[in-house]
Amino acid sequence: MGVVVIDGTTVRDFVNDDAHFNKSVDEQFTALDTNNDGVLSRSELRTAFESMRLIETHFGIDVATSPEELKKLYDSIFERFDGDGSGDVDKNEFRSEMKKIMLAIADGLGSFPIQMVLEDDDNSLLQKAADLEASKTATA
Repeated sequence: MGVVVIDGTTVRDFVNDDAHFNKSVDEQFTALDTNNDGVLSRSELRTAFESMRLIETHFGIDVATSPEELKKLYDSIFERFDGDGSGDVDKNEFRSEMKKIMLAIADGLGSFPIQMVLEDDDNSLLQKAADLEASKTATA
């Protein structure tokens, strides 16, 4: 785990840097595409969200959620990502939704820097945003 200082501007600058953002999101997409068919299936995307445990924990304490509720939630997330309704999420659809998510995070963080603890994860977009900001500061 590592501690970063981050704010909405850091995240927004990362998202607006097409080269860095697209490379990072494409790496995440590739890691999620476990069968290497170039698209994300419903189960591949669900596995990714399940591994994050965003729904099943509340401040680190497990919360019981019915399987039916979880299925409805994961299905609605998948439908958001599957913009063309094809039944699969392609790389452009994934990029588009990840951009929306990251910009929503930026809006939520606002302009005041906060310290955030991030797990060691090579695919963490927040860590990559902080790293990009740090590299700009180091070269200035």
